[in-house]
Amino acid sequence: MRLDELEGGKAVLGRMLQAYGFSMQKELGDMFGLSSGTISTWVRRNYFPGDVVVVCALDTGVSLRWLATGQGAMHDHRQTQNVEIEKISQLTKLRLRGGILEEEGLWAVDSSLLDTSLTKPAYVVKGHHAWIVDLGSANVGNGRWLLDIDGDVDVYDVARIPGNRLKITSLATTFDCGVEEVKALGQVFITLDRNL
Repeated sequence: MRLDELEGGKAVLGRMLQAYGFSMQKELGDMFGLSSGTISTWVRRNYFPGDVVVVCALDTGVSLRWLATGQGAMHDHRQTQNVEIEKISQLTKLRLRGGILEEEGLWAVDSSLLDTSLTKPAYVVKGHHAWIVDLGSANVGNGRWLLDIDGDVDVYDVARIPGNRLKITSLATTFDCGVEEVKALGQVFITLDRNL
């Protein structure tokens, strides 16, 4: 690429507005803390605001070549595909059938839905209910948990009560027991329920 290929002024300003989805120069100015006079000067002097162009490309994911020169596609499909792939995590998919966990392949999820504190996230399904469970969490406390009770696995709401005891609640039952009477398989991070 040669420096004379860079388009400044109105052309680059128009592409930046398009990349951000803005319709007015003022929106771009407000975003970067620039006065309307500064942006007007870019247009009058056919100025190329390199720092703003680079930030725009990084913010929006549009092709830097397209943004700076108007050449090529607005979105570099290879770059976009790589960014999209990086945003996807694959979790082990487990199905609860008759109190038994069965492995059922993988489940793809947008990484932004997960938290970095999760040590071993998995996707657990039972009927119309599903959960993202941290299988790396085993010290049962208040919250929703995947528990093994006498060899029968299910998801329960748990409350710690005095005397090192637990109050266990599900749709079908509520009971109290000692902490040592249940085996925590993981803590529920997100509950996903179908409404239809």
